[in-house]
Formats: sequence, structure tokens, C-alpha cells
Amino acid sequence: MAEDMRALRQYVTAMDGLEYSGVADGVVCMRITHSNLKSAMVDIRLDMHSTIAEVKEKVYRHCGTKPGYMTLILKNGSSVVGILDDENRKLGYYPVQHGMTLHVQDNDPFSLAKGGGLEDVSLVKKYEISEEDYDKREKTVRNYKREQLAKDPNWKPPVLPGAGASTSSEPVVFDAESVKGFSVGNRCEVNPGGRRGRVAYVGTVPELGGSSAESYWIGVVFDEPVGKGNGCAKGKRYFECSEKFGGFIRPSNVTVGDFPVLDELLSDDDEF
Repeated sequence: MAEDMRALRQYVTAMDGLEYSGVADGVVCMRITHSNLKSAMVDIRLDMHSTIAEVKEKVYRHCGTKPGYMTLILKNGSSVVGILDDENRKLGYYPVQHGMTLHVQDNDPFSLAKGGGLEDVSLVKKYEISEEDYDKREKTVRNYKREQLAKDPNWKPPVLPGAGASTSSEPVVFDAESVKGFSVGNRCEVNPGGRRGRVAYVGTVPELGGSSAESYWIGVVFDEPVGKGNGCAKGKRYFECSEKFGGFIRPSNVTVGDFPVLDELLSDDDEF
């Protein structure tokens, strides 16, 4: 996810040189790669006043290689700038810059990351139990079913509320009471999905057909193209918006309140 967000950020900003403008003085954002790992850690913030020994301790928490078995290689793109081999020197002694790569050479012959040990889940042994051993267990669904069928050959598992098909053929109709508190212009959030937008219409939409013609709906203009329409219902316009930015939502799925516009580019999921 961090790699994807960084790629999106670079595409949107077109590498305009301002991506590190908010980083504090004395801090450098670096990309960390590892000799035994395929994935990279992006924009790890390192204090330039830290010694190389302290940097190794922090990197250890991200990649699992113990500092004593770690060689740090500074790269600018694919070019090697130097080896950070003096543990008493501070990181700022070396020519580090934002966006450079700190490559970890793992020298541990018994490293857990070796051979995909920290990334390849197929190497993890899964718990398995034989059919015979499972049959011997008492508090299992299989044993419970067996006991009930022994008492009553016609026994069937109970259907939990909400599971399977609806027990009622009557569709849910939302009356005027269900839309109290909704006003055009309210900021709102729509679930499922946490989609944000603003209320653009409150009322019935007869064009939706059936008994739903009596139901009240909330017309929403989304902040992003996550809707299914453009404010129209079978040709009749109820509010203005672009294609894919509108939708008619049941009141139970809409919450009004302080829901500001989300800017995914300002999130910092890759910050440690």
C-alpha cells in the first residue's frame, strides 16, 4: 500500500520537487531495501544527528536483521554512493539526501529473511488435523450435528436472523419521519464504503418504481466518482452532478455531520 500511494503521489505531483517540503530540518526521508526481501520500505524518516549504530537499530525494527550482521550501503538510484561503515559517525556525515536508498546487506547466515522466510507465506507450516482426530473431539459443530440427528433424524440447523433469504417479501419503505434531520447542503457519509459528499435532495422518487415510489430517499453528490448516476431517475432530474458522482441512497445508510473532503494524497500511511 505504501508503494502504491508513493507512486500515485509522484504521478500527481509530476516530481515537482516539493514532496519533501514539509519534512523537518535535520530529518531525511529514505527508501530502505534489503538483500533478502523483495519489498521496499518507502520514505522512512531518519534523524541525521543519529549515529550509524542508532540508524541500524531503527532499521532493524523494520527488516529484522540484527545490527551486528548489517551492512548499510548508500545508493542514489542504482549508483552506490558509499558504505556507512563507521558506527560512531552521525548519519549527516554522509552525503544523504531525500529519496536516496539505504540498502541493507544481511550477512547473517541464519537470517529469518533468507529464502523468503519473512515474505513467502507458503513456507509457513499450516495447522492440520486428521478426520479421525477431529471426529474424536467433543465440542465441535460436527459432533453437535451428530448428537441432534441421533435425537431427531429430521433435525435441521436453525436459521439465524438475517442469514439467507429474507423471511419477509415486503420491501422496506422509509417514511417522512426517517429523513428528519436531513437538509440539502448537509455534509454526509454514505455506507457501506465511507463515501463522502453532500446532500442534494430529500424526498420521494416515484421513478424508482414499485412500493419504493412511496419511500423517501436521500440524493447525494459524492466528492469522488463512486456513485451510480448523475442526479436523474429514469430521465427526471432531481439534482445536478456529473456522471458517477450521484446516487439515491436509503436514509438508514446516510449520516450527516462534519465530514470534510478526504485528500488521500495528504495521508501518510508510509510514515514510521
